[in-house]
Amino acid sequence: MKFIKVIIGAAAGFAAGVLMAPKSGKETRQDIKAKAEEVKNSAVEQVNKVKKAATDSKAPLKKGAGKVEKEAKGMAKSAKASGKVVQAEATKLGKEAKTRAGRAVKSTKTAADEVARTVKRDLK
Repeated sequence: MKFIKVIIGAAAGFAAGVLMAPKSGKETRQDIKAKAEEVKNSAVEQVNKVKKAATDSKAPLKKGAGKVEKEAKGMAKSAKASGKVVQAEATKLGKEAKTRAGRAVKSTKTAADEVARTVKRDLK
């Protein structure tokens, strides 16, 4: 956009200079036509540079997007596998907790029964 403003400013300055110069109408028209052609060629050149830049950057962008996609899929696969491991470990820990709780209850009951027998024996 800045380039276009510079071109327009230069063209306006040239046109003002040409119109103020002491030349014949024919010479002035030729100067204006030459400058207009120069501005047009410069604009076409800039457009071609932009097109080339866009074309040249297409392949690296596509390659980069492919790498990002591959990494994202890998991360998703890893997360899914980790989730399965965590789930399996949680199930295993749940079973272990249930087993240990059962043993704790049994030990507590045995200890309570022993205390009750001791109390009965000592109270006789």
